[in-house]
Amino acid sequence: MRLTIIDWLIIGLYFAFNVGIGFYYKARAGSSTSEFFLSGRNVPWWLAGTSMVATTFAADTPLAVTGFVAKNGIAGNWILRCSSTRACGAGRR
Repeated sequence: MRLTIIDWLIIGLYFAFNVGIGFYYKARAGSSTSEFFLSGRNVPWWLAGTSMVATTFAADTPLAVTGFVAKNGIAGNWILRCSSTRACGAGRR
């Protein structure tokens, strides 16, 4: 498969966009430790959600999920999800 110039252009724009986001938040995070760790408590919902989803693709998460499922069956997958969020208990009192 050979990539055309438009393919390389799209790939280049994608990387430039991501690097731009990185530099933007690097500049903001440099002002204080609160800004670095909490982003000034002012992060859009879509960015926080994307970060949370990206975290689940870390190297250790698939291993942990495999262990939970091996030990508890397919329902074991929800042990990890429910232990880290209150979403599984929503509606219960």
